[in-house]
Amino acid sequence: DLAELYEFLKRELAEDGFSGVEHRQTPQKAEIIVKATNTANVLGENGRRIRELTSLVQQRFKYSEGAVQLYVERVASRGLSAPAQAESLRFKLLNQLPIRRAVMGVLRFVMEQGAKGVDVLVSGKI
Repeated sequence: DLAELYEFLKRELAEDGFSGVEHRQTPQKAEIIVKATNTANVLGENGRRIRELTSLVQQRFKYSEGAVQLYVERVASRGLSAPAQAESLRFKLLNQLPIRRAVMGVLRFVMEQGAKGVDVLVSGKI
């Protein structure tokens, strides 16, 4: 299930700027393309982390051995990626930065990246 896969990868790669997932099914195997802002951390040293993630996905979603392949793709513009900015705001708030300052920082960064407009909504408790 793609939604479950998305949630799993979002939890696993939150610190690495996870920004989405793309799933391609070929006759031989399933290709999962992970979009992230920090590709080096997703890959790990010598590709160790991506292999671990591949085996986790394989076990959890019951793919046969070698039937799934994970790839990492860098997000072209981090400032224009809503999920990446939401994670950035989340970490700022978890580090107890005042809400207004955290939101204004994200807003300013996104606008500097060339967005035509930004809508940031913060609600609830931490």
